[in-house]
Amino acid sequence: MNISQLRDNMRRVEVSGRIVEKSEPREVTLKTGQKARVADLTLEDETGKIKLTLWDEQIDKVEVNDIVRIENGYVNSFRGEIRLNVGRFGKIEVLPSE
Repeated sequence: MNISQLRDNMRRVEVSGRIVEKSEPREVTLKTGQKARVADLTLEDETGKIKLTLWDEQIDKVEVNDIVRIENGYVNSFRGEIRLNVGRFGKIEVLPSE
């Protein structure tokens, strides 16, 4: 699937692209009271860009310029823009460079 095909509320998304931006992780308090780290990244392919939200150990797996594949991701809208999320049941994999 291409980034340009992603729409709000899509589930079981599989998409690949290059990480072109990565924010510094920030700490947030979850509804459960637990602390977690979250970072916003930008994922790009030949058809477009999308914000990618990663949590905790997922953040440390990727760097800018990595080519990644996301499996079983989902798309939602946050503060007026659609975002791709790996979530608890999804997987992010760094692919070998060409």
